Amino acid sequence: MNERREAGRQYLRDNLGDAYLEKRDASTNSFNAPLRALSEEYAFGEVWSRPGLERKTRSMLCLAMLTALNRPHEIRIHVNSALNNGCTVEEIQEVLLQSVLYCGIPAAIDSFAVAEEVLRERNLL
Repeated sequence: MNERREAGRQYLRDNLGDAYLEKRDASTNSFNAPLRALSEEYAFGEVWSRPGLERKTRSMLCLAMLTALNRPHEIRIHVNSALNNGCTVEEIQEVLLQSVLYCGIPAAIDSFAVAEEVLRERNLL
């Protein structure tokens, strides 16, 4: 395992917890292993680890982009990540409200529903 991939795995561990990484590792197989390695090395070891933006800002950007793409599974992960990166409930709400203007009400409704589930699970609502 190279240094960037190790950094990516450390980011996942720090941000989403040991249980998340253990579950991810347990579900890795010969088919999805190359994708997981790529995401660990490039997405988390390279891009998320860059110094140009704080993790909190990157999290807010991800929430907006995932709303535009209508990816509820990823929104769930990234709401948790955003909270772990220091985003407040109000900041997450504002990002999703801002998304209405550019992504449409249906996409924002779906994102709000997923975010609300996560916030309830974490006793923040």
